[in-house]
Parts: sequence; structure tokens; C-alpha cells
Amino acid sequence: MNDVVVASSASDSAAVEAVKQHHAHMAGTLAGLVDRVLDATDDATALRARDALVRWAEGDLVPHARAEEAAMYPLAHADERAGLLVEAMLAEHVLIVGLVGRLAAAPDHVHAAAEARALAVTFDSHLAKENDQILPLLAGKPDVSLSAALAGMHELLGGHEGHEHSHDPDHGHDEHVDAGDRREAAPTSAAEPAPGGGCGGACACGESDGAGYPELDARDVPHAIRHATIFGALDAVEPGGGLVLVAPHDPLPLLRQLEGRAPGAFTVEYLERGPEAWRLQLVRG
Repeated sequence: MNDVVVASSASDSAAVEAVKQHHAHMAGTLAGLVDRVLDATDDATALRARDALVRWAEGDLVPHARAEEAAMYPLAHADERAGLLVEAMLAEHVLIVGLVGRLAAAPDHVHAAAEARALAVTFDSHLAKENDQILPLLAGKPDVSLSAALAGMHELLGGHEGHEHSHDPDHGHDEHVDAGDRREAAPTSAAEPAPGGGCGGACACGESDGAGYPELDARDVPHAIRHATIFGALDAVEPGGGLVLVAPHDPLPLLRQLEGRAPGAFTVEYLERGPEAWRLQLVRG
């Protein structure tokens, strides 16, 4: 897949990036909420997780779909190259809304897990078509101002909390910081990683296994949407719950961003410190 979108203006390029970041954030949140349903150990726990997923879907996912129908899809449908695609996307919106309804009515763990998984698979496929086909088409049309069409639409643009190009001075350069600089730049407050009693090197001494929390392997996520996806997944973590993050490098800039957007919300413990992967356990207080 080619991630480069050729836009007709700088403002449209920025609009495409904002929508993609919001998509990544939503996908991360959905994945986390679905994992809670799938990982439940009994019907009562599964139905509580189901209710949380339904609340998010009705409050975020469905309004996002409606906003697309109002702002983006009419512009794309006017292009003869995209008419059939847009009609298929509208049909998928009907499917997504139906899945949310069936999820809300799921009577037990088995049915809730089936509907939740179907919703996740459908949404992921839907986002791929929007990111790879609809957005590039609209951004490349000189007679269409995508930025103007989406102006002020929070349902489509989100709050950019997870935008990969933050103003953190170390952002995007953390792979090249040496071990001494990493220690000096370590986050403070609740985001400061717990030492775990280890030597601080790349060995496994003093490290522990995750406490059965779901794992997000960020190494598989494209760099441009990595932070947005992680923040979305963390938004799905309930109090007392956690997430094990697998990163390709020590994610200190991410932890600083996390502390900035949710001060003191998570405690962080390193489970593994490279060299191939860094595994961190993040637990919401």
C-alpha cells in the first residue's frame, strides 16, 4: 500500500492527515473495546464490556459514519470513478449500524464476542477503503476543497490527540537517543516508568510478565499513525485495567505525550527493554 497522498493544496493534505489520524485513533479504541469483550471470563463481564463498546459505537462510531455521509461521500459520489464505491461504502454503514444494534442485543458472551469481532473486521476493511481510495480521490481533485468540506467537523477530524507529528522536541528522533539521554529525558509523575528492580540494561533481570492484559504490538502499525492507534487503544482501558504495549524502540516521547493528555492516569512498568522490542505494561489507576 502506498501511504503517500498527492493533494491539490496544502490545506487538503493536512485535512487528509487529520482524518487518517482520527481513523487510527478510532481503530485503536475499537480494538481495545473488542478485546475486552473477547477476553471476558464470564457472561457478566462480557456484557459489561459489550455495554462499553456499544456506548462508544453509538457516541463516536455511528456519528462519524453520519458525518462522512454528509460531508465526504457526496463529493466522492459526484466523480464517476467513485460512484459504485461510495454506494458500497454506504451499504457498509448500514451493516455497521446493524452490527451495533445486534451487539447491544447480544444475550451472552458467545453472541457478544461474535458481533464485536464482526464489527471490528468490518470497520477495519471500511477504513482501509476510505484511507486508500476515498481520501486520495478527493484530495487530488482541484475543484474540491476537502479542508473546507470538513471544517469544524469534530466527528471526522477528532481532536488530533494522537497526531504523530507533535511539538515534542524529541518526537520522531527517539530512535537515535543514546541510553544516557533516555534516562535524562524520562517522563515524570505517573508516567515515569517503574524501575522494576532491574539493572536498567537490555537484559531481563527485574522484569515481569504482563498481568494478562491485552497486548498491542505497535511494531506492526505504520509509523504515521502509530501514536494515534496507541492512544485510541489506551482510551479503551477501564480503571483498573491495563494494556501491554510492544514498541520497536523505547517510547519515551509517547509516554510524555500520554502524561500531557492524561496526567497521572497510567502507571508504567517495563517488561522488556530491547534490543528487538520494548514491552511496557500500562495500567489505568
